[in-house]
Amino acid sequence: MIELKNLRAGYPGRPVLEDVTLDLRPGQVLAVLGPNGCGKSTLLRTVNGLLARSGGEVLVDGVPLERLSAKEIAQKVAYLPQSRSVPNITAGRMVLHGRFPYLSYPRRYSQEDREMVRRALDWVGAAELASRPLAELSGGQRQKVYLAMALAQDTSTILMDEPTTYLDVGCQLEVMALARRLAEEGRAVVMVLHDLTLALRYAHQTALLWEGRVRQTGTPEELYRGEALEQVMGVRLGRVETEEGWRYFYR
Repeated sequence: MIELKNLRAGYPGRPVLEDVTLDLRPGQVLAVLGPNGCGKSTLLRTVNGLLARSGGEVLVDGVPLERLSAKEIAQKVAYLPQSRSVPNITAGRMVLHGRFPYLSYPRRYSQEDREMVRRALDWVGAAELASRPLAELSGGQRQKVYLAMALAQDTSTILMDEPTTYLDVGCQLEVMALARRLAEEGRAVVMVLHDLTLALRYAHQTALLWEGRVRQTGTPEELYRGEALEQVMGVRLGRVETEEGWRYFYR
């Protein structure tokens, strides 16, 4: 589990996060919500050690983040940024990158590494993409490949920054369903999301940020019934009950 205690972080001359206390728990999808500029992406980058904090603590399985090497962090936390370059390699080779934290230099992949890649691609339903160039894949297919790479990295926590952006509705639902499956396998899945309807439908817990602070945490039900969501985001949601649970919509 990762614990954030009174976390402060930001950039030189521009503080972003202030006094953030939050638990990233195994077996749960945590949706991080809030308007643009409130610190959502900064939160993920600080948790992953990519951005230095100016105060507070980040504990990874009880160990302060600063006591872990970059390699040790990568063995515990996988990070999927919002945007990335598309290298001229195959999908299978991209998923192999998830094994980097376990290899020495020069990198030599074992049969076990290749088997983990095969299983990861199969798990996300993308086994047929292994030999295809990444640049030729659709946005939804690439997102599956990136999820497979995170799975091959074999970490207990997976951070995703807006993983459904620019995807069509069908692909968005696939990605969210895969996130739930990752949590069901015992991982902590943290997703920065802009689509509130997806967040409330698929997340186990939510954290609503406002001006660098946590305005509210709780279940989707608690967030829906409270006033903070409308006050912070300026929207109202409705919902209908279906056989598969609540479906949310913008009113």
